[in-house]
Amino acid sequence: MDTGAENAMGDAGALNAFPRACRLRDTMTAAKNQFITIVAGLPRSGTSMMMRMIEAGGIPALADNVRRADEDNPLGYYEFEAVKRTRKDATWLEGAPGKVVKTVHVLLYDLPLDRDYRVVFMRRKLEEVVASQDLMLQRQDKPPSDLTAEQLIRAFRIQLLKLDKWLEDQPGFQVLRVNYNEAIQDPVSSVQAVNEFLGGHLDTQAMLKVVDPSLYRQRR
Repeated sequence: MDTGAENAMGDAGALNAFPRACRLRDTMTAAKNQFITIVAGLPRSGTSMMMRMIEAGGIPALADNVRRADEDNPLGYYEFEAVKRTRKDATWLEGAPGKVVKTVHVLLYDLPLDRDYRVVFMRRKLEEVVASQDLMLQRQDKPPSDLTAEQLIRAFRIQLLKLDKWLEDQPGFQVLRVNYNEAIQDPVSSVQAVNEFLGGHLDTQAMLKVVDPSLYRQRR
């Protein structure tokens, strides 16, 4: 991390001009918003880190912890199993307004279009995504992909382009794209952007404390 954790924390004061009591009041207001906050992206693109950041900022996470923390994600995956069944059963969305939930990118297509979503979409260097996915499969003793790294990267690019176009055509979706690599290098800018996108009421100092450069592996 170029700026250093201490520099990021030093800048945190500029993000939190309000007294503590005001930040708590604003955080409660944010929780009452009717939109549903979604953190999405390719697997291994920094979605778990963003979930922790937004939760620390004051929006409760919708997660069941069925998938436990492990060596690949020592601070937890923040997954919610019901999301995987959305196409057949979307009733979990009734309790989702005012909360943040994580989903893999392709499951965005399954979300009902009659709701208000704010999607924080994580992007990361695809070379790092592929390398991280490959290492995770090795640790889980699962067979690697039949595709080469180059083929996987090409396939992911196509998927992301298609999804970007689809999201542009959905009036119920507002999207903020956050680059994981840049969020590690310049967390202050990323936190500012996320806070503004989600209403401007988050505890940005708490969000900054979540960013841990030591968890940034598979650098390319």
